[in-house]
Amino acid sequence: MSGIGEGQRGRSLGRSAPLLGVLLILLAGWFGWSAVQQWRQEANGQALEEARDQAVQGLQQAAAGQLQQLQQQLKNDRVQQALQAGDAAAAALTVRESWTGVEQVEVLVADLASAYADPATFGYARLALLEAALAEGKPSLRVVRDGGGNRLGLAAPVQLGSLGPAVLYVRQPLLRLTAPLDQVSAPTTGFLGLRQGMHDLVTQGDASLAESAEALARPIPGTTLRLVAAVPNVEAGPLGLGALASAIVALLLAFIAVLLVVGRGRLPKTLPLPRRAAAVNADHGPTLSESLQQAPPPVATVAGSGDATPPPPPPVPAEELAAGIFRAYDIRGVVGSELTPKTAALIGQAIGTVALEQGLREVVIGRDGRLSGPELAAGLAEGLRRAGCAVIDIGLAPTPVVYYAAFHLRTGTCVAVTGSHNPPEYNGFKVVIGGETLSGDAITDLYHRIVEGRLVQAAEPGDYQQRDVAADYIQRIADDVQLDRPLKVVADAGNGVAGALAPQLLEAIGAEVIPLYCDVDGTFPNHHPDPSEPANLEDLVATVKRFGADLGVAFDGDGDRLGVVTGEGRIIYADRLLMLFAADVLMRNPGAMVIYDVKCTGKLSDHVLRNGGSPLMWKTGHSLMKAKMRETDAELAGEMSGHFFFKERWFGFDDGLYAAARLLEILAQREETPDEVLAELPDMVATPELKVPVAEGTPHALVAMLVAAAQSPDNPYVGGRLSTIDGLRVDFADGWGLVRASNTTPVLVLRFEGNDEAALERIQALFRSQLQPVLGDTPLGF
Repeated sequence: MSGIGEGQRGRSLGRSAPLLGVLLILLAGWFGWSAVQQWRQEANGQALEEARDQAVQGLQQAAAGQLQQLQQQLKNDRVQQALQAGDAAAAALTVRESWTGVEQVEVLVADLASAYADPATFGYARLALLEAALAEGKPSLRVVRDGGGNRLGLAAPVQLGSLGPAVLYVRQPLLRLTAPLDQVSAPTTGFLGLRQGMHDLVTQGDASLAESAEALARPIPGTTLRLVAAVPNVEAGPLGLGALASAIVALLLAFIAVLLVVGRGRLPKTLPLPRRAAAVNADHGPTLSESLQQAPPPVATVAGSGDATPPPPPPVPAEELAAGIFRAYDIRGVVGSELTPKTAALIGQAIGTVALEQGLREVVIGRDGRLSGPELAAGLAEGLRRAGCAVIDIGLAPTPVVYYAAFHLRTGTCVAVTGSHNPPEYNGFKVVIGGETLSGDAITDLYHRIVEGRLVQAAEPGDYQQRDVAADYIQRIADDVQLDRPLKVVADAGNGVAGALAPQLLEAIGAEVIPLYCDVDGTFPNHHPDPSEPANLEDLVATVKRFGADLGVAFDGDGDRLGVVTGEGRIIYADRLLMLFAADVLMRNPGAMVIYDVKCTGKLSDHVLRNGGSPLMWKTGHSLMKAKMRETDAELAGEMSGHFFFKERWFGFDDGLYAAARLLEILAQREETPDEVLAELPDMVATPELKVPVAEGTPHALVAMLVAAAQSPDNPYVGGRLSTIDGLRVDFADGWGLVRASNTTPVLVLRFEGNDEAALERIQALFRSQLQPVLGDTPLGF
């Protein structure tokens, strides 16, 4: 009987050989097709890079040729005679007649008064080009918006007779620069584009890849332009195998299939299969074929299981959830009394509900160094998973790294567990859903969802995984920012979470770093981590002087704000830093929008205009700033508190660590010392932020009273320009004053600035006369 059974199995195997062979052939084809596709994608990538490099060389030669022709025109005897005679019109006409194809030529005196009289009409891009040529003292080239579209602009400093320094401007067709691009051909599956700032001027290929094109970008030497490129990601083969591995597997499968099919007729009638050992009569259960012939076992039914969605959790009584923790910019409260792991779970479930309504399922979470962080992060993750969201936990990380992870891991949604710069007993959540930072009504909506029971309860909890993106974050910045010369920097993290990354990041871009309070300690034993308070920078000032450092940088508790002191120990407030950042960004993005909050210096608007940008004052608050940036497509924004938002070369979120890297990059490019560079920034006599404590719940009402008085017929601020977008700001010809309600703590925030001490005192006296009757005996601090 045993022999008969073995013979039957052998004949069965012989009969199934062709079927098995066909299956293996199909698998071989699958692996082989994947290998070919991967090789094709890699070949497209190589072809794109070759086209990019060829185009870069051609564009560089075209730009250099245009600048050389401009210099030759300036050496023309007739042009020189006209310039020496102070005849701007004759000089411009001569250049236009002798340079074939030129669209327009102008000569403007160096003060550019006519341009600044109406910069919007004249064109911010043209202004920036002219300012660059004057500042650098040599011919300059940029793409400008002029003549109804994009044009090639050239400018060079000249002497205009007795009128002194001037600048010659030449407008050319853009084709004079971009013609080399027409001589290269990018693969249709890739993308190639000539980019200035964040604007694509000429493109080839698949435009949907434009957002990822910076990874293969190359600068055009001698210009502010760069050629960006992108190809689709090479998709891994079956089982994650690469091209070569897939090809090898395909060959092996094909070889085995051939052996099976060719050897079919020579299979023995009885295949000598091994006998079962020992207990052959033992009951091993049915065979596979027997099992398949049997009826499937019944599925056990459990009440409430199946496809039915579980009922949502019951509403939470309002008295059990502190409404006050749901603030204007984020969620923040006292741990234990207002914020517990249970509260965190409810908040996580509400966030997950909102995310799922937008079709978003994956959520990145991270936490700062506060002692309550681990348990609140665990509660948050539990709530998100209850809603059915997949949680990616990056652990201990600065808030900007949590934001970065949402981009890097392509979730678009993240929550940072952080108390920011608040005292150690506080903690909270900063929430981003679908790339939008929640604020105002969106945060209040989370509260209402919880107390009304409008939360999703998933049938199965969402996935949970842990990831570390710190190295990716540092590498991403270091690939883009490298110092032209080393700078010695003291980095003070105030024992906040930024200390875990700041030294490594700054060293990665080429700085020599002296760490100060960079060990993460949620009790903040050395000083409070708020760099906007001068008292918190005293140790940094002393350390910078002691080590002879070029600069000192400080970060707040979660690393999204930056403070700076010079080598001489002077504090450089954020509004003046924003001037430096704006000038740098506007060199590459003429006409770009730069947003600043109501607490910033009155000199900032003029500085942005002078550098060819479009200034806009807006409300204080990181989430409000980011929303306004999206609305206006601004390239840069900043707040007096030290939040800086770079859209140019970054992602548009506030990041103190990245801002420090960009600051060092700018300073390392200059021959002057950092002290000298920062001293050049326009300055006024100003106070820091002054905070006047008031009763809980009263700040906004008090400010409303002051606004009403200012707008009455008896306006005490005669001659001042009122702004009420955020509190009350009054600008005078020689300074300004501000009073606004904080959205995070029960205080009034005040700031004053004047051209001199007398102007400052006069403006303060005006505000003092209005504040004292409202606040009674409360000390004003000025």
